[in-house]
Amino acid sequence: MKLTVLKDHLNEAIGHVSKAISSRTTIPILTGIKIDATGAGITLTASDTDISIQSFIPLESDGTTIVELYAKGSVVLPAKFFSEIIRKLPTQQVQIEVKDQFQTTIRSGSSEIQIMGLDPEEYPLLPEIDEDKIIRMPSDLLKMMVRQTSFAVSTNETTPILTGVQWTIADGKLKFIACDRHRLATREASIDVDSSLEFNNIVIAGRTLGELNKILPEQNTLIDIVIAENQVLFKMNAILFYTRILDGTYPDTSKLIPQAYQTELVVSTRELIDAIDRAYLLSREDKTNIVRMQMKEDESIEISSSSSELGKLTEQINLHKLKGELLKISFNSKYMLDALKVMDSDFIHIGFTGAMQPIIIKPEENANLLQLILPYRTTG
Repeated sequence: MKLTVLKDHLNEAIGHVSKAISSRTTIPILTGIKIDATGAGITLTASDTDISIQSFIPLESDGTTIVELYAKGSVVLPAKFFSEIIRKLPTQQVQIEVKDQFQTTIRSGSSEIQIMGLDPEEYPLLPEIDEDKIIRMPSDLLKMMVRQTSFAVSTNETTPILTGVQWTIADGKLKFIACDRHRLATREASIDVDSSLEFNNIVIAGRTLGELNKILPEQNTLIDIVIAENQVLFKMNAILFYTRILDGTYPDTSKLIPQAYQTELVVSTRELIDAIDRAYLLSREDKTNIVRMQMKEDESIEISSSSSELGKLTEQINLHKLKGELLKISFNSKYMLDALKVMDSDFIHIGFTGAMQPIIIKPEENANLLQLILPYRTTG
């Protein structure tokens, strides 16, 4: 194999595929990036068996030559060293040449680096996927749906299924659900999909969706999502992102969400975030994160927190609406902040069915997003 490639394009492709490199793998070849040079361009592949990412660099784009190919071939190069050395090369032109025993030479300007490559034949094949179940949706909508739900997945590996986000499709609507037993996040959106397509137990690891979100284009470009038996493939521009579907059945969370409320309030999202953020500073010192909310008859709420060493914080926020029974409730301020920060509305609606029942948070204008937090039982 012998080629020259523009450094910026190679760097970008390495950056994308590196998200699939795991330091914990027990398979040595998976610590490397596979490079395939063909008549169409260069394909980079990385995998940790749970996620596999491919990035394609064409020979040219918009009249600019990106790759000059002198000899086709393949090699696997150690990901960490390869990515760091390419980033630090002195010129835009990078020459890569692979000789016998996968001895690889990288040249740029006056720099010449020798790397021992690995046999690409030993690299695992990517999964073959039947493309008969495809969803097409805007990348910015998918990014938002992931951002508004994936933070609520469990980090406890004893229940692996809860470390993922559940995807369901019914009646042309895609719904995400994430739950860690203390909180729940759901987001729904109408998408352009065949009305006969339905599924309800596609669960993708929250960590994987976080890596996907870093790659998804910001602008409103359509991406294809291919759903197979145990894999999901995200197809965007020059990138293919494969992920394994988690094994197991996601629990039915619908019964956790109350249909009617005993108390309801509407409050400015920004004011509540700022007040709870300040209260969190104190509650964090005691490592409890507990903040209290007390509703007042003058249509306001009092937010308070305390630290045995530092002292106490109390502040009052005027509400836009308050109806029902006045409650005093305690909750995890970190969970509340996570939920509030993904709200896409100036005002939020919070519903309560009692001091020890789930707290339901929704944007005032948008019924497609819902956050649930379980309150804490406190004394005094």
